[in-house]
Amino acid sequence: MAGVAGLLSATSVWAADVRLTGVPEGSDLYDTLRGGSLLVEQTSDELSPSTQEIVSAAQADYGRLLAVLYDQGHFGPVITIQLDGVDAAAIPPVQPPRRIDSAVINIDPGPQFRFGTAKITPVAPDSALPEGFAPGQTARLSVLKDAVSEGVAGWRAQGFAKAKLASQTLTARHPDRTINAELRLAPGPRLRFGPLGVTGNTGVRTQRIIDIAGLPVGETFSPEELRFAANRLRRTGAFSSVALLEADRIGPNDTLPITAQVAEALPRRFGFGAELGSLEGLTLSAFWLHRNLLGGAERLRIEGEVKGIGGNSGGEDYRLGVRFERPATFNEDTDFYALAQIEQLDEVNFFSRQFDTEAGIRRIASEERTYTIGLGLRRAETRDAFGENKYTLLTLPLGATFDYRDDRLNAKNGYYLSAAVTPFVAVSGSDNGMRTYVDARAYRTFGQARPVTLALRGQLGSVYGPELSQAPADYLFYSGGGGTVRGQPYQALGVDLGNGDTVGGRSFLAVSAEARINITDAIGVVGFVDGGYVGAEEFYDGSGEWHSGAGLGLRYNTGIGPIRVDVAVPTSGPETDENFQVYIGIGQSF
Repeated sequence: MAGVAGLLSATSVWAADVRLTGVPEGSDLYDTLRGGSLLVEQTSDELSPSTQEIVSAAQADYGRLLAVLYDQGHFGPVITIQLDGVDAAAIPPVQPPRRIDSAVINIDPGPQFRFGTAKITPVAPDSALPEGFAPGQTARLSVLKDAVSEGVAGWRAQGFAKAKLASQTLTARHPDRTINAELRLAPGPRLRFGPLGVTGNTGVRTQRIIDIAGLPVGETFSPEELRFAANRLRRTGAFSSVALLEADRIGPNDTLPITAQVAEALPRRFGFGAELGSLEGLTLSAFWLHRNLLGGAERLRIEGEVKGIGGNSGGEDYRLGVRFERPATFNEDTDFYALAQIEQLDEVNFFSRQFDTEAGIRRIASEERTYTIGLGLRRAETRDAFGENKYTLLTLPLGATFDYRDDRLNAKNGYYLSAAVTPFVAVSGSDNGMRTYVDARAYRTFGQARPVTLALRGQLGSVYGPELSQAPADYLFYSGGGGTVRGQPYQALGVDLGNGDTVGGRSFLAVSAEARINITDAIGVVGFVDGGYVGAEEFYDGSGEWHSGAGLGLRYNTGIGPIRVDVAVPTSGPETDENFQVYIGIGQSF
């Protein structure tokens, strides 16, 4: 029967709230203590703890609440926790009472201490010590820890990798309620990077890992360089985890050996996607990826896409491409790439079938800035209102991307800028020229409880050189649809030649604005307006035509980005037969 009674007592559930006394209710300290109490957390409405769990939580609260009080500058508190009038520390957790009706946490916090003196020496130049570590400030334990952490970090940034806290003296003066803190750091010797060792790799060659990491062996130690090396390995996609570990012992000649501890990702991966528009129809895409093709973290990606399935935007479009990338080919931040692609576009106003090959380099200047340069060959057959054409171009694609968004899937703040300039030399079928395209986006979020994100986008394009009738038809610009002006039919705006004939323009401008409002953590609504311009001139001069659209959207946030549903109507521009458009996809519209 004793065993049965013990089981029943351990499974009895809580039936009363926890009371916190001794601290003024509603004060910041009161709220902080309740937030730090495990007993308060365990007895919330969402949980039904057993009496054994309640006793364990109460006993754990002595240490937890003491740490909270120390962090608030109270270094002489008295804490009493009683369960039905019995001190929680005296109750054996393995023999809890059958029932607990009340819990009282009584705290006498004592006086709040402030720093009388706050010294840390020696301090490296440009060290960012916390503002709270100063005479007269609340003597928080977390501030002391932060001061040590920042002091050590300051020396490590100067190359003193083994900097540490050598000693600390904390003296409490109770009459004037002050804490005198004197911290002493030991920087140790300035070190240089020693050799990079590698562990955990099986498929990726060790030397390639060393080349990709690009650790500057022999140069002064730098935590930033250590972070850069780890990021270079991660961005290859060949590893599921990367850690660069510093040796415990200093090596010969004041060097610090580093070990790259890696775990390789599965080398092969495939994926697929889908997007639906009421006019554009269904878009299906799929890819197959090998992340370590030749044993040096080389990537081979084969992808295909079919657009316009069941849509009213011309016919169906097809694309099949293959892309090879080799990281750290010329140096640790410069990759080589090569690609080949065949594509067929059966659009409302033109038909194109083309084959592209290209090879080039990608320079990763920083985590936010990337530059590309390549050399390509394009062979195409096109048909539009000017007739049929076959052309062959030698291209020199140049690109730059600046990505300072806080979240690439669902940006709240920051900006994004992508610019592409493609000079081309006509081997046949066209004239020499240049195509440019710029995509700029900015984001700003206001508010805390129900944040509102304002998102702006501008697109600018131009084809310089060939006359409109001689320009490659698939290089020209149209406006309308999900990527430009929602609410307007897909590629509804171009250059009107009369008699119902329309071709793309040599100049293009599009602007979009969105207000994204979070209703809950998972659900949001969006209001948006888009405008687009297409002209026959090489650069925008206003002689072309504008159209616009506006609408509302719904967002449901997921781990892979928000699921997007937008409904839009045309608001200005040439008359169309469409009253509204619906767009469904994953991710924000921009």
